[in-house]
Parts: sequence; structure tokens; C-alpha cells
Amino acid sequence: MSIEPISLILIIAAIVCAILAVRFKEVLFSAISLAVLSVLIAIMFFRLNSAYAGVFELSVCAGLITALFVSVISLTRRK
Repeated sequence: MSIEPISLILIIAAIVCAILAVRFKEVLFSAISLAVLSVLIAIMFFRLNSAYAGVFELSVCAGLITALFVSVISLTRRK
């Protein structure tokens, strides 16, 4: 059983984005990295013929949650 090259690229990119989301010192960069991770996961869902899960991941996780994170980050002050 072999993994398709595009699937391997998506998995590696998702792992890199997850690590970056944890390692960034800037909170805004972490939120953006988390949004990119959600988009990659949504692409993986679509490739696995799970359209409902892909649409939910893309709209809620990559869209709504990221918008909430960015708005909260913009409202806070840095010490």
C-alpha cells in the first residue's frame, strides 16, 4: 500500500502548520497558521470523498474561528 504523492504533501504540510501554530510567539501568526491547517484538513476531507466534513471544516474552522481569533487579537493590547 503506497500513499499518493499529493496526500503525502498534504500530510507533511499539515504537520508543519500544526507545529508552527504552537511555536510562533506572535498570536496572530499562530491563528493564521491554524487557519491554513484547517484548509489543508478540509482538502484532505474532500479528497476522501467526505464533502460534508470538508465544507464544515472549511466554513467553521477555517472561516468563523479564524475570524473570531483575528478580531479578538485586534481588540487586545500588547504589554
